[in-house]
Amino acid sequence: MDDIVKRAIRNIKRSEELKPYQAELIKLQKHLERYGKKIIILFDGRDASGKGGTIRRITHYMNKKHYRVIALGIPSDVQKTELHMKRYIEHFPHAGEIVLFDRSWYNRALVEPVLGFCTPKQYKKFLKRVSSNEEHFLDDGKTTLIKFYFSVSQLEQKKRFKRRKNDPLRQWKLSEVDLQAQELW
Repeated sequence: MDDIVKRAIRNIKRSEELKPYQAELIKLQKHLERYGKKIIILFDGRDASGKGGTIRRITHYMNKKHYRVIALGIPSDVQKTELHMKRYIEHFPHAGEIVLFDRSWYNRALVEPVLGFCTPKQYKKFLKRVSSNEEHFLDDGKTTLIKFYFSVSQLEQKKRFKRRKNDPLRQWKLSEVDLQAQELW
C-alpha cells in the first residue's frame, strides 16, 4: 500500500510540474487559430518507449476541437500499392490545428525494414525522398514540423512489455509486433 501512495504522490507532483507547459500549449493553439497556422508533431521510437503517454500528457488540457492524434496501423493491401506518404498526408492539419502522429512515415526507415514490411528498394527510395517531401509540406510557410524520437533500453522495454502482459488494463497495448521487437533488438 505504501508503494501505491508514493507512486500516486509522485504522479500528482509530475502533473503539477506540467501545468505551466500545458498552459503554454493552450496559448499556442489560440495563436494557430488566429493566424491560420498548422503544426505537425511526429512521435517515433521504440515500442513501449512512452510515445502514447507523452501524447496524452501533452494534450490533456488542449482544446479537442483544434488537435487530432493519429495512430495508423499496418498499411492495408490497397495502401501498400499507393504512395507511402499518402496515408499520412490525408491526416495533415487544417488551418489552426495541431496533428500529433503516434508513429509516422519514418516507420518506413525505423521499423518496416527490420520487420520485413518493406523491400530494400522501398527503404532506399524513402531515405532519398523524405527530406524533399517534407520541404513540400512546409512550403506554404504556415506549417511547422516537429519531430521526436523516443528510446528505451532493451531491459526497460522487456519490463514494460511484461507489465503490459500482466496488467488487464494494458494488455490491449501488446501486439505480436511488440514481441518481435524484443527478438530483433
